Formats: sequence, C-alpha cells, structure tokens
Amino acid sequence: MTPPLFIAGPTAVGKSAVALAMARRVDGEIIAVDSMQVYRGLDIGTAKPSALERAAVAHHLIDCVEPDAPFDAAAFVQRAQIAEAAIRARGRVPIYCGGTGFYFSALLSGLGTAPGADLALRAQIAAEETPALLEELRLGDPETYERMDRQNRRRIARAVEVLRLTRQPFSSQRAEWKMEPRKNFFVLVREPEDLRARIHTRVDAMFAAGLVAETRALLPQLQHNRTAAQAIGYRQVMQHLAGELDLPATLAVIKLRTWQLARRQMTWFRKHQPTPWLSLSPSEVPEAAAQRIVDLLE
Repeated sequence: MTPPLFIAGPTAVGKSAVALAMARRVDGEIIAVDSMQVYRGLDIGTAKPSALERAAVAHHLIDCVEPDAPFDAAAFVQRAQIAEAAIRARGRVPIYCGGTGFYFSALLSGLGTAPGADLALRAQIAAEETPALLEELRLGDPETYERMDRQNRRRIARAVEVLRLTRQPFSSQRAEWKMEPRKNFFVLVREPEDLRARIHTRVDAMFAAGLVAETRALLPQLQHNRTAAQAIGYRQVMQHLAGELDLPATLAVIKLRTWQLARRQMTWFRKHQPTPWLSLSPSEVPEAAAQRIVDLLE
C-alpha cells in the first residue's frame, strides 16, 4: 500500500500547485490541511484552489462547514481519516497539503487527553475579550501562554476552554509530536525575499478578485464565528468596512500579518518536522518541484 504524501509549508510558498502536480503524477487526491479553507464562502481570502483545479484533481476538506459553524482539530482528524480511506478504496494516493501545523500534529500524533468541545462554554468564551483570556492563560497555564500566538483567537479560546473544563493546563494534555523523520513528509521553503514578494502579489490579487465584496457578503455569518472572523484578510477587511482602516492601510496590514503568519509556520515546522525540506527557487515550476519529490521518494 502506497503511504500518503504530506506537502507542508508556509502560506504562499506554492504548496497547492506542487500538490496538484504530484497528484497528476501519482494518481492522487488532495486532502487540504487548512483551518480556514473548511469554511464555505471564504474563498478568495483563503486562496482556495480554483474550480478548474478542483475539477482536474479531487480535493477534500474544503467547504465542509458554514462560516458560523464550529470546526476544530478533532473534526479535521475525523474527516481526514474518512477521506483517506475513501481515496485508498479508489486505488489512489492521499496527498495531504496545507500549512496548519497543529492539524498535521493532531493527525499524525493524536489529540492528547484534552476534552472535546463544550459548545455552551465556547459560546461564553466567544463573548469575552482576548486580553482577558490571555491574562487567564498567563495565570493558569503559563507554559501555553508563553508560546501562544497572540493573534490566534481560536487557539487562545481552546486553551482557555480546556483550562476551565479540566482545571489543568492545556500544555499538560496535548499530544507530543513524534520527532522521527518521515521520508514522505515534505516541507516547502523559499528565500525570505522571494516568499515576501509572493505574499504581496497574492494579497494584491485577492483584492483585485473581490475580497472586499466577498467579506461584505459574509459579514452576518462572520459576526457569529470569531474563529472565521479572525482569519487574516477577513479580519482586516471587516475593520475597513467598519471605517477603522482605509484601503491602503488594509492592504498593508494584511501583507504584514500574512508575512508574520508565514514566519510562525516556518518556526513550527522547523521545530517539529526538520526533514526533508525542499527549497524552491523563484523560477522553479511546480512540475519540476514535484519531480524532485518523486526522485527523493525513490
């Protein structure tokens, strides 16, 4: 049985294009490992594969739930395992592709002993301000607080949820990533200048494609789901629509926040998945990168 392939890396590095090229080479189907592409309607701002790309190669775990519905790592693992089994039943190769490191960790190393979602408590936490939640973490779970991404409202809320449910730190209940090398797990990287330029180009293209109009249409749902509303791009456009940011400032903030996200993703993969890494050049086409992966697998 051919093992699944894993293609990971920071936002805008070119994962999706390489995964598409790989799928064509190995008769594969793609399972998205992305905490925001699961939401229907969040299309432009999450850089979902186009309709043509999804028609050419089957994609899974995209457009799974409405923007006002909850979705977490446990739901991802459950759906991913179902998708992988169905892909294998068709005699094809599962190709996991994305940048949400925690989802990769949950899939490959388990979810630990932390309890499942408590919807009533989540609704209560959703109504609370982020600084207050961070202070609660600082006092009750300093280890999680120190390594927590202060911009990631979803992770902050989950850590507080676990702390309140169990009265034990989230840090003591998470599964540890297994550090053994995985020859079928590839982290794509680029030189910082190249990656930053690609991020800027992508953000400009999103606005040209109608990100503001897409966000305006989603406002009623986004206002009921802080997780989706915190997605980079949508959050800043919501501020623009509320009159808090002018358009040039909105573009600048999204580019900065996306670059910061990419750096955090690189830090995560550097810590948890040291090899093999595949460095892409500005001129390298996805097909060439896919061939290099094939060569490494052989």
